[in-house]
Amino acid sequence: MTVFKTFLKILNKNKFIIILYTLFLIFFGGFNMQTSESNINFVASKPDIMIVNYDEEKGITKDLIKYIEENSNVVDLKNNEDAINDALFYRDVNYVVYIPKNYNKDFMDGKNPEIEIKSTGDYQSSFAEMLLSRYIKVANIYQKSINSEEELINKINETLSKKSEVKITSKLDTNILSKATFYYNFANYSIMACLIYVVCLILASFKDIKIQKRTIISSTNYKTLNRKILLSNSLFSIILWMIYVVLSFILVGDIMFSIHGIFYLINSFVFTICATTIALFIGNIVSNKNAISGIVNVISLGSSFLCGAFVPMEWLPDGVIKIAHILPSYYYISNNEVLKTLELINLNTIKPILLNIIIVLSFSIMFIILTNIVSKRKQKIG
Repeated sequence: MTVFKTFLKILNKNKFIIILYTLFLIFFGGFNMQTSESNINFVASKPDIMIVNYDEEKGITKDLIKYIEENSNVVDLKNNEDAINDALFYRDVNYVVYIPKNYNKDFMDGKNPEIEIKSTGDYQSSFAEMLLSRYIKVANIYQKSINSEEELINKINETLSKKSEVKITSKLDTNILSKATFYYNFANYSIMACLIYVVCLILASFKDIKIQKRTIISSTNYKTLNRKILLSNSLFSIILWMIYVVLSFILVGDIMFSIHGIFYLINSFVFTICATTIALFIGNIVSNKNAISGIVNVISLGSSFLCGAFVPMEWLPDGVIKIAHILPSYYYISNNEVLKTLELINLNTIKPILLNIIIVLSFSIMFIILTNIVSKRKQKIG
């Protein structure tokens, strides 16, 4: 009980730092969630196409021009190469189609006349090229078996009029899940920084020479003391985790009540346990209170940058990702990223998540063992 009372007294003196890192999470996590909002509605856009026709506007030539007009924005420019080149350069037009002289007659004769083009090379011009290629390919197929131009045009239009029906079968709200992932990814920094800072300060206070001497001559051995300190810190960690969970329900919304939300909570809770053991280990190594701030920046900021808490994992170089594998934050953040795209949750789909959780727990056990080893060696006071 004495250990716990002392813990609370020291914790109360450092409550400002807890509030500070919580505000960091609210501000930066909330900002990331706002920037992650995107419009998921699809709006079809038409490329700007200029048609330069050197043929008579009849038959297959007329039908090709009609098809282009129906599926694009036809731009009317002077038939001057300088003007056309300027329009392409300034993106006033994306694609220029040159229909050669006698195109209609040559096509019906099976000569496969070539249509020259100019383009800007952007995605709009690619779409325009797709439209033109689609018409020509369909026309060439029917031309081999149909001699009547009128029948040929009817068949072409009948084929091109068929549209594919697109149905969205996924009910996964990736936008909301992205918000949750942004929040809990950033929580990697806040949880680790807050725990390391506070726990190290508390342990540094327990390392006072007078307290250490009293502990040595008392009936409490180092394992019992470590266990009591671990339990006290664990209680603080759970309370801190619960605060961040409540904030996630406020900031993220209803998705936290779903099965996805439950896994976000489990994942963050396991990571909080691991971060607590890391803080205990560092606290047993570091005695200088002035060095704690530097250690917090190196470990919490470093792991957050390397593992994708601030910058999405897919943007990080492969070399950085390989290095990140040695850090527990990598497995915690990887789980958040998996949850963001996981539509169906069952035993098979959550295997990678469970594996990462086991790895994080393994890190926790390792740091507890290391803490006991370091603490035992420091029992002798020179």
